[in-house]
Amino acid sequence: MDVNDSIQPVQATVSIVIPVHNGGERFRQCLASLEQWAALAQEIIIVVDGGTDQSWQWAKASGAKVLRFPSAGGPARARNAGAQMASGDILFFMDADVTLHTDTLQQIVDIFGKQPNLAALIGSYDDAPGESNFLSQYKNLFHHYTHQLAHEEASTFWGACGAIRRSIFLEIGGFDERFRYPSVEDIELGYRLKRAGHQIQLCKTVQVKHLKRWEPLSLLKAEFFYRALPWSELIWRDRQFVNDLNLKTSSRISLILAYSILVTFAFGLLWPSVFSVTLAFTLAFLCINGSVYQFFYQQRGFLFALCVIPWHWLYFIYGGLAFAMGTVRYHWFSRMGNTAHLPTIARL
Repeated sequence: MDVNDSIQPVQATVSIVIPVHNGGERFRQCLASLEQWAALAQEIIIVVDGGTDQSWQWAKASGAKVLRFPSAGGPARARNAGAQMASGDILFFMDADVTLHTDTLQQIVDIFGKQPNLAALIGSYDDAPGESNFLSQYKNLFHHYTHQLAHEEASTFWGACGAIRRSIFLEIGGFDERFRYPSVEDIELGYRLKRAGHQIQLCKTVQVKHLKRWEPLSLLKAEFFYRALPWSELIWRDRQFVNDLNLKTSSRISLILAYSILVTFAFGLLWPSVFSVTLAFTLAFLCINGSVYQFFYQQRGFLFALCVIPWHWLYFIYGGLAFAMGTVRYHWFSRMGNTAHLPTIARL
């Protein structure tokens, strides 16, 4: 027997990095899942990004390595600080309001072990969100649906459930710390990875459970100011009009139809005959998104799927408005020669 046949490949080591700011009960559930399912990790590093609750004490009591900032500077800074402390080959970034599945870490180790050229991977939320209210179920299930149908060759990174080779992370400069609040710092990192020629894979079976509770105001604020608006500027900056995830062709057509419904309905209030056009646009909107509503019907039943429709329509309305505002803002600042403004939007 050749001596090389008896040599087993060295298993990559994993460092889990979690930023937390006033994590509350959800963070305690996150820690409980780590205690139960993170045996494969070489180390767990928790970066307490300011805050006024007991998150840092809970982190200390868990046995994790803990770094504490006296005031909040954002998850980008916190993750970078955790990465500097880490010693593992792979950095696995988690949010403080998610919990592991039994096989999450094992899958990550196996995937990187089998693909030496893979720079990073991202996973998905599962189909059983932790909060039971409608908006939390809708938002997190919609995220699950979007990732499950996306291309496996990803074009972005994801900080809630994303792993990256530590050497590449440090080489590329980590997250942009000008993002001072949870925003699109992970997407921006993914764009830089792709520009540098690195491979990112969406692994749909690598899943975590999201525990966040969404309410109307918190959802709209986060979606509009912290995601859609800065992402729109990022798209223009990097010219990343990728036909995937939330930027699919069907989504772009749906945006046009959503505004067509809104405009023709407004005209219909003055000229009722226009309502027939509104109806036509509405039917087209429902048809092109039929698979979305079918998914929600299978997951939660008819009434739930029915309630999804107006929120899904609103999603395109505020998304379109954010893209228009982001486009104007980007080109205005570009004309004035200021190209370093983009992350400041996340401070709104």
